[in-house]
Parts: sequence; structure tokens; C-alpha cells
Amino acid sequence: MENSLDLSRWREAPRGIAYRRWTILSTGLRLLLRTRFFRILLALAWTGGVLVATAGLLFSQSVSSDGWLATLASHLHPRMEAVASALGGFVFLYPDICIRGWFTLVFWLQSFLGLWLSLVALTVVVPQLITRDRASNAFTVYLSRPLTSADYLLGKLGMIAGVLVLMWTGPLVFGWLLSMLFAPDRDFLVYSFAPLLRALLFNGIGLVSLAAIALGVSAVSRTSRNTVILWIALWLILGALGAPPHAPGWLRRASFSHDLGEARMTVFRLDEALGEAGDELPLANRRFAESLIRTGQKAHADDSAGALASLGIFCIASSLVFFRKLRPE
Repeated sequence: MENSLDLSRWREAPRGIAYRRWTILSTGLRLLLRTRFFRILLALAWTGGVLVATAGLLFSQSVSSDGWLATLASHLHPRMEAVASALGGFVFLYPDICIRGWFTLVFWLQSFLGLWLSLVALTVVVPQLITRDRASNAFTVYLSRPLTSADYLLGKLGMIAGVLVLMWTGPLVFGWLLSMLFAPDRDFLVYSFAPLLRALLFNGIGLVSLAAIALGVSAVSRTSRNTVILWIALWLILGALGAPPHAPGWLRRASFSHDLGEARMTVFRLDEALGEAGDELPLANRRFAESLIRTGQKAHADDSAGALASLGIFCIASSLVFFRKLRPE
């Protein structure tokens, strides 16, 4: 059989820069979604989103005049009906403190689950970012035209952002939207929006920090084992060393997990929400009010400026490592 050379003009539509970047991002995420371990993490993350929606729904229905708590109490003892009416009136008189405080607490708890699952997922993702490309000398192909270093960088950043959206941001927004869908009035939308913005702000801080650190760690070594060991050392070992309250300040700041914890308390201001509830709400039990204030004081960030500065140093150092290695070897 004779081979013929087709010299006809290529008539396909050219693919743009966005397509090249999307190819890098989508290929990495598809490979992750094929693994059972990542799907388990994804199920846990979205279960957390359902719990956020459930917490918002239970709270709104428990204080609504025609909610499930009022309906149930009307069939029980008159004292239970009076308690349900008192709870509803309490939120009606102080919607800003009650609703904002409740959703601040719910989003604060969800941030622990979202961040932890994101860190576990990144343990699997980190070797797939730069390490394997360095080990196979794939930079020679990837960084040749038409693929540029900017395309490569944005594709890898998009892969990290996709992981965090699936594990953290998506369940958070889904849970809030679902709870707002069944909210009895617009007060729940108005007073829960500020806690949502704070949660998204902390999510953004986590995204920027973890993306830079993950890229830097992945670029250090040419072997997946060394990359995973370095990631775990920065995350767990330094985190454990800096966890004791009497640990030196420099050691605590050397752990990005500790720094993110300080950033969480700074952004969410759970201490203000609990302190405001203890001071301004007319609680009959004074001990309960004082316990709210004491708990809020424990949730106060002691080293927010130092922690944010340390996260900035982590990002700069990781970026220097990444750009140093972002060239064919």
C-alpha cells in the first residue's frame, strides 16, 4: 500500500491560550477523580456541606413561628410551647447577634474540615504538580512553544484551585445556598452574608498560601517520595512541634498550619461573636453568658500579624523555588 502525503491546508479552528491552560488543569483533575481515595475525600467534603445546610435549616426552623420546633411544641407540654415561642422572639429581637453568631460558628467549624481535607488531598496532588515533570524531563516538551511557562504555571495553579474548590469552597457555598433556600425570612440571608464573606476570605488566604507552598515543595525534588516527606514535615511535624502553648514564637510561625489557624481566628472573629452574645443578649443564666465570653477570649488570635507575615514569607520562598526550577534541565 502506498503512503500519500496530504499537503492540503489545515482547516481546523485554532485553539487559544485558554484551551492550553484548561487542558493542563482538566487533565490533572481527571486523573485525581479516577482514584478511589480522592473520591472518598470528596464524599466527606460534600457531606460537610450537607451538614452546613442542615445546621442552617435546623436553626431557622427552630426559631420560626411555624417551624418544626413550634409545631412539635404545640403538641407537647405548654411549657415547651412557651420555650419555643421565647426562642423565636429572641431571634426576632436580636437577629444580627443570633443569626450572625450562629453562622459564624457553623462556617468556622466547616473551615476545619475543608482545610484538613484539602491538605490531605494536596498530599496526593503535590507529587503530580512539578516533581514528575522534573523526573521525566518533561519540561523540554511542556515549555516549548506553543506552551509557555505562564500557561504551565496557570494550569498547575488551576489544578490546586480546583482541588480546594471541590474540597472546601464548593461545599461551603452549597451548604449556605441550600440553607437560605428554606430560610423563613430575609433576615437569615442578610445577617448570614457577612459570615459567608469572612469564610470565603479565609478560603482565599488558604488558596493563595497552599498553592504557593505546594508548587514550591513539588519543585524541590525529582522523586515523589521526597516530595511527600517534605510536605508532611512542613504540615504535620512542624505543626506538632509548634502546637504546645509554650513553644517559641519562631517555631510556631515556622508551621504554615499554625499560621493558617491564626488567620482563621483573625478573619472569622469568633471571639467578637461570642463576646457580643454574652454581653448584649439578655440571658437568664449569667454563668452561661460568662462562659460564652471566656470561650470567645480563647478564640482570640494572639499572633495574627506574625502569622500573616510568615505566610507571606512562605509564599515568597516557595515562589522563588518554583520559578528557579521552572526551566528545562
